[in-house]
Amino acid sequence: MKNAMMIAIFCTVLLTGPAALADEPAVELDEIVVTGKTLIKPTKQTSETVYTGSEITKEGIEAQGTKAGVSVYEAVNVLPGVSVEGVDPYGLGAEQKNIRIRGVRGYLGAMTVEGVPSWGGNPMGPREYLYDTENFDSIAVYKGAVPADLGTGVGARGGAMELRPRWPEKTPGVDFKQGLGENNYTRTFLRLDSGKIPTVGTRLSVSGSYADADKWKGPGDLGPRKNAAIMVSQPITEKDEIYFYFNYNDLSQDLYKPLTYTEVGDLGDNYDNDYNQHLTGTASEDINYYKYNRGDYLNRDFLSVIPYTFSDIFSIKLKPYYSDEDSKILEGVASKGGSVQKRIRDIERSGLISQIESRFSWATASLGYWVESSDMSIRTQFYDVESLDFKGYGMYMDNDGNGIVHSPYVRLAGRTGKFDWQAGLKYFYYKEPESQGYTAAPPKYELVKSPDLYRSEETYDQLLPTVGIRCRLADQMELYTSYGRNQIRPYAYLPLINVYNTYRSDFQAAGITLDDLFGGYDMEVSDNFEVGARLQNPWMEFRPALFYSKHKDLLTTVYDPRVGEKGVNYYQNVGDATGYGVELEANFFFGEHLTFFLNPTYTILTYDDDLTYAGATLNTKNNQVVDTPEWMVKSGLIFTWGGFEVIPMVRYLDSRYGDAENKEKIDDYTVVDLKLGYTKKELAFVDALKISLEFINLFNDEYVSYINAMDDSRAGATSYYVGAPFTTMLTVSLEM
Repeated sequence: MKNAMMIAIFCTVLLTGPAALADEPAVELDEIVVTGKTLIKPTKQTSETVYTGSEITKEGIEAQGTKAGVSVYEAVNVLPGVSVEGVDPYGLGAEQKNIRIRGVRGYLGAMTVEGVPSWGGNPMGPREYLYDTENFDSIAVYKGAVPADLGTGVGARGGAMELRPRWPEKTPGVDFKQGLGENNYTRTFLRLDSGKIPTVGTRLSVSGSYADADKWKGPGDLGPRKNAAIMVSQPITEKDEIYFYFNYNDLSQDLYKPLTYTEVGDLGDNYDNDYNQHLTGTASEDINYYKYNRGDYLNRDFLSVIPYTFSDIFSIKLKPYYSDEDSKILEGVASKGGSVQKRIRDIERSGLISQIESRFSWATASLGYWVESSDMSIRTQFYDVESLDFKGYGMYMDNDGNGIVHSPYVRLAGRTGKFDWQAGLKYFYYKEPESQGYTAAPPKYELVKSPDLYRSEETYDQLLPTVGIRCRLADQMELYTSYGRNQIRPYAYLPLINVYNTYRSDFQAAGITLDDLFGGYDMEVSDNFEVGARLQNPWMEFRPALFYSKHKDLLTTVYDPRVGEKGVNYYQNVGDATGYGVELEANFFFGEHLTFFLNPTYTILTYDDDLTYAGATLNTKNNQVVDTPEWMVKSGLIFTWGGFEVIPMVRYLDSRYGDAENKEKIDDYTVVDLKLGYTKKELAFVDALKISLEFINLFNDEYVSYINAMDDSRAGATSYYVGAPFTTMLTVSLEM
């Protein structure tokens, strides 16, 4: 913390000089008006003074087309430093999608709605597929320092996102959207706004959507996906309104089959390789039957924002919330002679974020407290691949109580002359409840308590400081620097339990219990530094940033020679990594009709040391972390004339590796998308009619998109998914 403060102060003083400390009138750079469309702009939390994040505007979400309407990850894919990989052109693939932010996997990051965390387990992390983004004004992304008032769920080592709701409109309105496309794609979205109801002042919005499509390869469907959302705004004083938000998501879909590295080596012959449409009667083949590889996901989320302003200098805000997930995922696996594995997720969370804010002449002070209780039941069951008879449990753990998070925070933000500054300190405490594991033997599979499967209560805590300084050099230029520490609580419990169950007799012979293995789990922690600039005038926005990060106690595979004749490998938090790079957000406005944007990124993220596996040393030191391209470029044009709009976009990803030793190299690729649109305003019965035609992967390139791997994966352990081919979609929208 002390070193970060010194670095921040040194950088800004060095660049601006001592005269900057004088008390001068404030110059607000963000007031400059541009004539073109801006997809990205700097962002900060309401009571902060330093812009440490980037915000995708509503225009930025719409410009990225159909898939950005159902996927938060796809909606932020235009950002530099963000790599999004998916397997379908519609954004409907729920958990067959990946995001990396500055090289760090997205499920190690946080996603919030109005600061309220949205997350689940197995996989741990954000549930980005739950929302219709038409119900949000913008999406903020913090890649380094994360504001203290965001409820970061399990943690924010991979950055944090905040979805900022489009609360009910002040005037009555109707938004309707109908999309159609190849592979029987259809999506219908409808939102109704009541406007301000006389006397009581209440505003209400109700929305719903239905989406479905055939998979572009193999048998099966990507839906139906059914969503509903209700928002209410109720004034309670002249200055304050209470907000309520309920979101419902129900999704059923068949999954895409992963490829091996050998198969992607001959991509042309294997591009359409997918699950089987029919059963064959052979267990080793029928684990690849498409109806044995699918998922059903049900999520319900509620939150409320309750503010009260006592005076011009003192206010409070409460955010109570509740979330419930009930999901079942089938997967054909080779274990137990060929089986159908069912993963069951039953997760219930409730919590409260409270904040007191005081505004003084020299600063704004915020004092907050976030508490959350989570009840997670995650189990696996196995069924015979031919008869579907029950074959036992892969994991049956029973928690004694809920997981509890306590997280108080304090933040100061103010202004001194040309300097804006802010500093915060957050304390994260998590209590993992004790749990008891059970075995179940045939033929009755009755649950029997096993002492070696007991896991004791654990607590994890971490201090998370942040600091930021901004210097306004002139009307059109500013410099900033920031530091933030992030963490992610322990994860990947299921793989550790599976290893113990597989070699249970060997572990018992060595006197090692499951609790001993979990004793080596800890929180991953990262220290993130950033220095950047912002230059802006009516025809240009130019925002370069240099970033540096140190990652400690990463979850990596270790080798234990004590277990069995050959030893056993399992996860422990013992790894370290270093990251650095540069990214740029650039917009050029050529009059009111043409905008050109260019968002390149250069990223290095490498392990600090070699790793061990099965007693052998793996050459991983200074190797690029799995699935992290050194270069990424997102670029495009936005051309408007009258009611017409043409938006070509190009995405380039440098070559990547699918293993920690960098043996499985995946080629670079370039994908071009094109969106054509026409808008007619003020028609007889509608305020606006919009028609858009999208061409995804315009040149039908074949490439590997989604790499499913842990950061320390070895050659042969990674799954690969290809990107979707050329696809067209048509959308008609009405605003009334």
